[in-house]
Amino acid sequence: ALGHFTINFTTTNLPYSSDLHNPDSAKFSSTRRVMNTLLDRLLKKSSIGPDFLHCQTTAFRYGSGTVQGAETGVDAVCSYRKEPSGLPLDRVGLYHEVSNMTKGIKNLGPYSLDKDSLYVKG
Repeated sequence: ALGHFTINFTTTNLPYSSDLHNPDSAKFSSTRRVMNTLLDRLLKKSSIGPDFLHCQTTAFRYGSGTVQGAETGVDAVCSYRKEPSGLPLDRVGLYHEVSNMTKGIKNLGPYSLDKDSLYVKG
């Protein structure tokens, strides 16, 4: 069986533009590819790594900062193999792992992160 969870965060050095709102744009496609790769690499190193399958960035949105368009929010749905007899996903534990692996919710690859923006829901 497959399990899913969402990860949401805000990048502070990727300005939001209308191209990021359009899934058919080249900017959306290339940015999504980079985000998917970064999230996949990160989560493969986490405790769910052996069961982790992939993440798919689903949307980019205005970030939560005070300057409109200066930041970009990222929403992704991630999938993993869920054992029928296994324990449910430890969202809190996974949040802490992601926090630690991003240096306190500061960096994901070339992207700077808003330290108060990380959410793991599942």
